[in-house]
Amino acid sequence: MRTILVLNAKGGCGKSTISTNLASYFAYEMSKKVVLADFDPQESSMAWLEARAEQWPHIEGIAAYKEPLRVPKDTDYLIMDAPARVHGKELTQLMRKAETILFPVLPSPIDMRAAVKYMEELQKTGRVARKEVKIGVIANRVRENTIIFSELYDFIKSMRLPYVATLRDTQNYIRAEERGIGIFEMAPSQVYQDLEDWQPLTKWLRSKRSMP
Repeated sequence: MRTILVLNAKGGCGKSTISTNLASYFAYEMSKKVVLADFDPQESSMAWLEARAEQWPHIEGIAAYKEPLRVPKDTDYLIMDAPARVHGKELTQLMRKAETILFPVLPSPIDMRAAVKYMEELQKTGRVARKEVKIGVIANRVRENTIIFSELYDFIKSMRLPYVATLRDTQNYIRAEERGIGIFEMAPSQVYQDLEDWQPLTKWLRSKRSMP
């Protein structure tokens, strides 16, 4: 079973959007058995699953913030949506479950400064220090050709971690969320730019470079 954790200490950086679209990708595009574990009491990922119609590939949901994380043995992918402000023992416990961490960062000075502090904490955890988990950074909700995007690009490069995707700021994610689907399940003519944005990320996740 492959385990992917979407993590950042700051709220509102798009963890749930990335988690749900990842679950959609593996279930719809790859025909895999997927479990989506929501560790956030806000239950954004669980609400997405509740809106999901039966016509789409089934994705198992677990409200992991309040119940044990018992994953079916035949699961191919476990996607974990982490809560904001997770530190200390709670962070260590989450890290034990992950092979790959996706770390979204928004193009704002506040988010970039917060990312630096949190990444320092992450890199002190045993599993990262021992290289038992891989981290990939995502520039999220980006408007290209802006000064702040240029600053974010340089910032992510300075982190010396894999820069795996740039996801644009678009209403398509909101439209997909409302229906309990991912952009991969929308009409390609509507989301072709977003599908292109995701190609480097999904390619990285399928490669050995994303595995410890």
